[in-house]
Amino acid sequence: MKHTVDKETTLLNESQAPFAGSGEVPYDRYGDTSAGIALGDGDFQINFGPQHPATHGVLHLVITLNGETIKKVEPHLGYIHRSIEKMCESLTYRQFIYVTSRMDYLSAHINNHACALAVEKGLQVEVPARAQVIRVLMDELTRIASHELWWGAMAMDLGAFTPFFHAFRERESINDIMEETCGARLTMNYMVPGGVMHDLHPNFQKRVKEFLQLYKRKIHEYDELVTGNVIFQNRMKGVGYLSAEDAIAYGVSGPSARGSGVSSDIRKLYPYEIYDKLEFDEVLEIAGDSFARYMVRINEMHQSIRIIEQLIDNIPEGDFQAKTKNVLKLPKGDFYTRVETARGELGVYIVSEGGNTPYRIKFRSPGFSNLSVLDHMARGSKIGDLVAMMGTLDLVIPDIDR
Repeated sequence: MKHTVDKETTLLNESQAPFAGSGEVPYDRYGDTSAGIALGDGDFQINFGPQHPATHGVLHLVITLNGETIKKVEPHLGYIHRSIEKMCESLTYRQFIYVTSRMDYLSAHINNHACALAVEKGLQVEVPARAQVIRVLMDELTRIASHELWWGAMAMDLGAFTPFFHAFRERESINDIMEETCGARLTMNYMVPGGVMHDLHPNFQKRVKEFLQLYKRKIHEYDELVTGNVIFQNRMKGVGYLSAEDAIAYGVSGPSARGSGVSSDIRKLYPYEIYDKLEFDEVLEIAGDSFARYMVRINEMHQSIRIIEQLIDNIPEGDFQAKTKNVLKLPKGDFYTRVETARGELGVYIVSEGGNTPYRIKFRSPGFSNLSVLDHMARGSKIGDLVAMMGTLDLVIPDIDR
């Protein structure tokens, strides 16, 4: 027997669902069975997003439940797809870099950095020492600012509103520093092939030092407000378990992988710029649950402070940009670079035919692979735990839906 459901109809309970318990593949709300799965007794599907605030963007999850137990999570993408990679193929090697600020906009500096490194690899350009230090300083400030927003938003997703304001209080200081030097607060457009667009603002060192003094006092408040909270720990510990083997199999990277004990920090494994000359630790946790992923990001902020403190009084004099031609042409060939963003490994792959625009560009963004593991993590868990799992993956949807 064929059953159809009107687009505007909402099935309120099992008695109103003619296919519930029948074992048939149901029609979805658009009248299409292609994406459906067989529903057993007591199973039903709900839509989570794309407007739900906990999805942090237009992410649509179709969740199959049995009672409150999750049987399947199916992400639906495409709501903000902009064909960024295809757009980049029509832009010059100077222009395409700045399109990537609109992917993971919370790691805009680091995205631009990855693209600049790929172009420099093709041109075999040596970046001045001053520019390398400036780039790393900007990257680590960006990492702290991103983790700040993640911490505040995640606490709010779990019901704690106050931490959101604390996080934005410190993050605002970083944005002020960025704005003074870069002229922007979110999509920076500061990295260029050969270095950075212009030199640091005269107040940069002073303001960064002031921020560090403030931040080292305030970061302990985060543990008092959230980390040590018994309710928060009960919502996180043992929730969303991800083994090291599964993290590797799904291509998970960044703090989400390091929470399962997987060594994946590109700054350590494949050092770029001056990271091999700096003293900092790769933060690893072995529990593999949501609380472990939370602790990785908290401790990474401390490590970023260490990196900035080593550099802020040791910025070398000299040029902030290498001399390059006005029109850049990469030699024919393939070029690949990778960097560590706040969410994991970003890879930039360029295929050049020798012209001033790329023949092909592919971005390996961390968010797509990290999202792919959500279904695996969530199966068998309760629907109330899904927000905690999503929060510790730190999803930025434009990074996934390019």
